[in-house]
Amino acid sequence: MVITLGATNGPAGRTGGHIRRRPKDRKAQITRAAAEAFSAQGYHATSMEAIATKVGISAPALYRHYPSKYQMFAVVVGALGQQLEDCTAFVDEIPDAELEQDPGAVLDRIINALISSALNNREAGGLYRWQGRYLQPDDKATLTAHIHQVNRRVQRPLNVLRPGLTSVERWTLSAGLLSIAGSVVGHRLPISDDEIRTLMLNTTRALAGAELPQQGDVGVNRPSVWRIFTPDAGPYEALLHSAILLFGTKGYAETSVTEIADAVGVPASGVYRYFSSKSDILTTGLQRAVDRIGGEMSAIAGVFNDPREVLARLVEAFVATIFANPELAAVYDTERVNLGPSERDLLRDSERAFIDTWVGPLTAVRPELDALHARFLVHALAALVDDLGRLDREGRSYGGVKATAAPGYAQAALRKLLEAVAIGDN
Repeated sequence: MVITLGATNGPAGRTGGHIRRRPKDRKAQITRAAAEAFSAQGYHATSMEAIATKVGISAPALYRHYPSKYQMFAVVVGALGQQLEDCTAFVDEIPDAELEQDPGAVLDRIINALISSALNNREAGGLYRWQGRYLQPDDKATLTAHIHQVNRRVQRPLNVLRPGLTSVERWTLSAGLLSIAGSVVGHRLPISDDEIRTLMLNTTRALAGAELPQQGDVGVNRPSVWRIFTPDAGPYEALLHSAILLFGTKGYAETSVTEIADAVGVPASGVYRYFSSKSDILTTGLQRAVDRIGGEMSAIAGVFNDPREVLARLVEAFVATIFANPELAAVYDTERVNLGPSERDLLRDSERAFIDTWVGPLTAVRPELDALHARFLVHALAALVDDLGRLDREGRSYGGVKATAAPGYAQAALRKLLEAVAIGDN
């Protein structure tokens, strides 16, 4: 099922002698407009009136299709999950004998279908990842069932290609493959669809062949040096840290300044000694995070000469920082839509600086990549850390069965996957 948005009538109504007629695909138009609005503005900031205006109809007309904003949101997110399941349904029809003849070709076909799905919904395809927290339990369970089914289909050729994988390894790889295929929704770099398919297919092949660590091989721990906020360094830091924790658990819109103050043990008026508003706290927290990570990456790139070692060190620092600040990763994913336009621009400038730090060593190790394609690959790396890190934060449940892994295993596995993708020589 592909959600498509056809031509819309202008909000001005009829012009000249033409009669304004209701399009046959009106509900599909509404669904597409809603998906793009929720993705761009977030669930709470999106209004029914704004969606109606985007489609070119009145709010009462919109309510005839959807009685509430939540129902519209649930339908949109569910449709995106259903599309992923539908586009990979062909896997169920492939006999085992045919699959065993060329499992690599089957895996490529699955990935290509997932890439097509992402390209068809580039404005909103990541909505279920970024705003899915607002789903009610039944709707969240339905979305999870879609994602698990797609993972199982990806695992069919993986099982033939790599029969020795454990359950944890198999689900780690399939989740990583889905992440890479869907990473195109996170940015708008100007690369043609054909180039995207080639780059992403090559990237997923490298990931599928990655050698994952043994359970006891956890490597880098979570030293305090990777922490971005230091809550014991005074009220300013304590307020920042508590606010980010609350934004991550409750959401920005549902968190009040009073709750932030109570978490630190100061009156609400005391918050305004350090921050002008709740928005100022969010802006400060996210900007500091990107600047701190970008500064660390830049320092690493300036110390080491061997580009392979630079990439390995960048991977190590990036993964360690994300895992040492789990509450920040959740907020960055879902709440940056609440920043003002100028704050978003500043954050994007810092993101570009972070990405550019990777471009030099990537193009040195991978001469087939130019700077633009290297930036595209960095976005895929960031999506991989984001998605697998979120699985670990949420308790890593695979197909409804809790998988056991040694503490720190998710970090070690991510480092191996990122190195395989960045170097691309598996």
